[in-house]
Amino acid sequence: MKNILAILLMSASIIITSCGKDDAPQSNAINAETKLNVAYGTDSKQTMDIYLPANRDTASTKVIVMVHGGGWTGGDKADFNSYVDTIKRRLPGYAIFNINYRLANATTFANGFPTQENDVKLAFDFINTNKNTYLISNKWVALGASAGGHLAMLQSFKQSSPKIKAVVNFFGPSDMVAMYNFPASPLAPPASIALLLQGTPSTNGALYQSSSPLNFITNNSPATITFQGLLDPLVRADQQDALHARLNVVFVKNSLVTYPSEGHGWAGPNLVDSFDKMQAFLTANVL
Repeated sequence: MKNILAILLMSASIIITSCGKDDAPQSNAINAETKLNVAYGTDSKQTMDIYLPANRDTASTKVIVMVHGGGWTGGDKADFNSYVDTIKRRLPGYAIFNINYRLANATTFANGFPTQENDVKLAFDFINTNKNTYLISNKWVALGASAGGHLAMLQSFKQSSPKIKAVVNFFGPSDMVAMYNFPASPLAPPASIALLLQGTPSTNGALYQSSSPLNFITNNSPATITFQGLLDPLVRADQQDALHARLNVVFVKNSLVTYPSEGHGWAGPNLVDSFDKMQAFLTANVL
C-alpha cells in the first residue's frame, strides 16, 4: 500500500514584479496580486494559494482551480508550483487558485473519503462566495492530477454550483469500483482503495458509487479533456475510455489524449504537448 501512495505522490508532482505621492497621477489600474496560504476552513490543510491577474474584472476574468494528487493521502499544493508558472505564461488572464485539502492517514485512514471531496467543495464554495472581492467571473476550470483529477471531476460533474465550464483531468480515476476490481498492477492493490473507501464494493457500495465521477455525467456536464499514459501502473487507461465513452453518449465536448510510452506522469516534450492541447481546449471551450 505504501508503494502505491508513494508513487502517486511522486508521479503526480512530475506532471505535470520616481514620482512622489503628491504629484503622481492617479491610476484606476488593478494590479496583480498573490495571496499565499489563504484559509478556506479551520483545519491547517484547508488553505489555498491565490494568483490574481492585473486588470481583472467580474465579467471576463476566467478562473482555474488546481487540485494536487498524491493518492488521497499525500501531496501538497506546492507540487503544482511549476504548473502555476506555466499557466500564468500561457493563460495570463486567468486567476489561479491552488488548493490543499485534508489527507487520509495512510495507516489508519483517519480523514477517509469523502473528506477530500468535501474539502474541495468547501474550497470552491469559498472562492465563489468571494468572487466579487477577487474580481473574477463565473467562467471556471477545474484541473487535477491523479487523485486530484478524480476530485476535480467529482466537483465538476456532481456539484451544480459553481458551474464549471471545463475540466482538465491528468490521469485521474473515474470509476472507483473498477479501481478496486481491476487494479492496474501490483503497485495499485485493491486493499488501498478498500482502506480509503472504508470497505469493498460489496460492503460499502454506496460510497464507491458516489465517489465515481462517471456516475454523475449528464448532458450538462462541462467540457472535459483527459491526459493518460498507456503504461500507467496505477490508473488503467480503460478508466479514461469509460469516462469518455460516457461523455460521448450525452454529447459533451471532450478530448482524450494518450501517450503510449508514458506512465503515471511525464515531463519533457510530452508535457509541453499536454499544455499545448490543454491551452487550445480551454481557449475553444471556456468562452
